[in-house]
Amino acid sequence: MTQFLYQEQHWQSQLSDLVTNPQELLQLLNLSAEDLLSGAILATEQFKLRVPRAFVGKMQVGNPLDPLLLQVLPHHLELEDYPGFVTDPLGEEQANQQPGVLHKYKSRFLLTLTGACAVHCRYCFRRHFPYQENLPKNDDWLNIKSYIESQTDINEVILSGGDPLTLSNRKLQLWIERLESLPQLKFLRIHSRVPIVIPNRIDDELLSVLKNSRLRIILVVHSNHASELDDFTCSKLNQLSEHKITVLNQAVLLRGVNDSAEVLTDLSYRLFDAGVMPYYLHVLDKVKGAHHFDLDPDLINTIYTELLASLPGYLVPKLVREIAGEKNKTPLFGVSTFSS
Repeated sequence: MTQFLYQEQHWQSQLSDLVTNPQELLQLLNLSAEDLLSGAILATEQFKLRVPRAFVGKMQVGNPLDPLLLQVLPHHLELEDYPGFVTDPLGEEQANQQPGVLHKYKSRFLLTLTGACAVHCRYCFRRHFPYQENLPKNDDWLNIKSYIESQTDINEVILSGGDPLTLSNRKLQLWIERLESLPQLKFLRIHSRVPIVIPNRIDDELLSVLKNSRLRIILVVHSNHASELDDFTCSKLNQLSEHKITVLNQAVLLRGVNDSAEVLTDLSYRLFDAGVMPYYLHVLDKVKGAHHFDLDPDLINTIYTELLASLPGYLVPKLVREIAGEKNKTPLFGVSTFSS
């Protein structure tokens, strides 16, 4: 199917129109390397391959090092154990107050409404998260409401997952209306990769739900490379800012994907074209199965130094690491800040 036809296809159809077999993914991209395939099959048994065909359409045919492909293709190195790489690198088990609730920071807490994602990123820090034990049901709302009201410092809720924009507009609106009923809440943040991999998710109904909320809506998308942001994706993202919705981007530094100042500079400018402001540049969370994406601290320092020199300040994302138990994300710059 051509990219034009994907632009016409309904987002929910795209969400179910997936590639889940590594062999099929490689065939679609005219790649037949046996070493890639054998490793991918083994790794996908532990963390399934899941990528929308619309996103595959942005990948470069014939290029085994395509930066979009590397983010989703299972790899045999995921099966190897490395010191310091664990199943819960951010200590979320301790922050999991009740089903759906992760409370790590003073003024805001995270609500996981679904374990579903449009795409399985191989570096995902929640790839081992026990979603089925933690997803809130309708009956849990009263407990969540009581928890928020008991924490008077909370003024912001972050919808996460999984990916909250895999939910229908109707279900999303239901949760937004519940949160709107709490006077102490002023901000609603939605973390989602869906607008990048399935830009048609930004439909008229979603725009209406977001722009008509009494809460200040901040949508944080996740793009790691300018190749993810074709003209159609940028046009859909621009619709959000046209409706007065704040849109930010968080990226993750990944070996082989965006490990150069040149690539990150292109990403920031392309995001700006789409009405999106660079927000965070995360150092890789040390999750088991993602060691092959990790970068040396000295290289990270060099890349970020060059990035500061390449971009105006307003387009430089904050280089950060999340450390389990800390009260905020830790800003990083300088070799001394990279202790593991």
